[in-house]
Amino acid sequence: MKTLTNPFFVEMEKGARKAEQELGIHLTVKTAAQETSIEQQMQLIEDLIAAKVSAIVIAPGDSQRLVATLKKAADAGIKIVNIDNRLDPETIKQLGMAPIPFISVDNDAGAYKAGQYLADGVSSPTEALVLEGIRSADNARQRMEGAKRALLENKQIQVVASETANWDIEKAYDITKTAFKKHPKIQLVFAANDMMALGAIKYLQEAGKTKVKVVGFDALGEAIAKVIVLPCNKFALTFACAPRM
Repeated sequence: MKTLTNPFFVEMEKGARKAEQELGIHLTVKTAAQETSIEQQMQLIEDLIAAKVSAIVIAPGDSQRLVATLKKAADAGIKIVNIDNRLDPETIKQLGMAPIPFISVDNDAGAYKAGQYLADGVSSPTEALVLEGIRSADNARQRMEGAKRALLENKQIQVVASETANWDIEKAYDITKTAFKKHPKIQLVFAANDMMALGAIKYLQEAGKTKVKVVGFDALGEAIAKVIVLPCNKFALTFACAPRM
């Protein structure tokens, strides 16, 4: 997996452990230090090849850079299953690999629905901020595109900033803070995962921004706990999550 610093991947491991018990297999879980630690993920694959595992199930941090290392695994007879973030099909084809099974959700459609939620009812000029995931990751691209498409269908909405926070809560905090300094009238925030949404919320709460809608993606328990709707004369911060496998 990418990391265990994100609660989403903690839940992913729980699911894998459950399958281990049900299927009677031996499961080894390997993770990188951070979601951006692509070289470390490559080394983990090399280690698994050396260990002669039967199969690798991978949630790749990058959609292209890991393919060459995974080809080494495939050439060694190791079966590969791709989950969460899609490996680039064109890169796979160029390297002469067979198509790799992929299991996830429709990230574009989920983000589009999240963007529709933000855009619903907007009838006057409104500024929006988009917090992107790792730009070399296919799921990050799909979520960004889906959300922007929905937002911009409402002609009253302008996306004034779209920046990558690399799925990270602290980076999202910093980027949100910078964005609001440049664009203090932002009223809508789409975050491509819940960790970044929580980072944005942290800044908004500290800054006393009372009329900002924030939408995240993942349905983490920590995010669901932030779903609140209060009277308009009090602090009002609405948070929604598009469910993901």
